[in-house]
Amino acid sequence: MLVLVSFCGLADEPATLVIANRTVHQSALPIETLRAIFAMRQRTLPDGQAVHVYVLPDDNPIHEDFSKKILGVYPHQLRLAWDRAVFSGTGQAPNEVDDETEMLEAIASTPGSIGYIQQSSLNDQVRVLDIE
Repeated sequence: MLVLVSFCGLADEPATLVIANRTVHQSALPIETLRAIFAMRQRTLPDGQAVHVYVLPDDNPIHEDFSKKILGVYPHQLRLAWDRAVFSGTGQAPNEVDDETEMLEAIASTPGSIGYIQQSSLNDQVRVLDIE
């Protein structure tokens, strides 16, 4: 059983936020739903809207922080799940972007999209989703 103790990092660590396109109606998602979406097991948001998932490269510190602290898994575990789905023909991998700038552009321009960034990179083109 996985238990997440805290979503807050240390004072010197930048906070990682889950962000979404402005067309996403939810203001919050349960952690179980977020895990299913980023593991590519759930292809729609709770209201039925198709979801487009964006991630940073596996070795990006923000991706590592998001995976470990928010999803509660290691980046290589996510990669294994994505690869398994792709190779078995039962699913696909998320869209990978190079950096936070590309992440913000992709989320802002793709209806139904979801991703993550550091709080310091947040702008008004995307919305923040709370985690329940």
